[in-house]
Amino acid sequence: LLVIGPHRRQVLRDVFIGTTAERTIRSVTCPVLMVNATPAARYRHVLQTTDLSDGSRDALRRLPALGITEQAKNSLLYVFDAPALRLTFSGSMPRDDQQNNLDDEKRDAARDLAKFVVSSGLGGCHQVVRYESTAPQHEILKSAKAEKADLIVLSTHGRSGVGKLMIGSVTEQVLRSSTVDVLAIPPLRSR
Repeated sequence: LLVIGPHRRQVLRDVFIGTTAERTIRSVTCPVLMVNATPAARYRHVLQTTDLSDGSRDALRRLPALGITEQAKNSLLYVFDAPALRLTFSGSMPRDDQQNNLDDEKRDAARDLAKFVVSSGLGGCHQVVRYESTAPQHEILKSAKAEKADLIVLSTHGRSGVGKLMIGSVTEQVLRSSTVDVLAIPPLRSR
């Protein structure tokens, strides 16, 4: 585990080169903990995040071995999309139909998350599904606030090169904006 201090905002440098945390995460193979809050005690509430991918499953399985989330309440967040509500004709869809569609998508997301938890052996966590009404990083930060989490856990996808520079990732955006500690767990790399 590599522990680093909070992000110091430098707008132009952050845009073109990335933050120290982002550059560090890209170059190391171990988990990186960015400490934003003054350490006061053990973590009380950990908000783990998932996109239901194998990389996320791997990261979440590796989390307990770090020994920093023991005795904490654990919540697992899955931010889901409702494609029909994003389509251009959704504005003409009656409100009841929009709500029914959202309810169906939320039910499916909760079912998918429950399957993920069982198949990953991640029992004992409070499962949270949240509709992606804004960008995923905003939903993660809103959930962390609503859940009163003092640590956000994200898996990174290990992108590199121009794609990483141009696209940016949810992890990078959370690192830049979070007021609570953030733990980024990179994928296992083959040796």
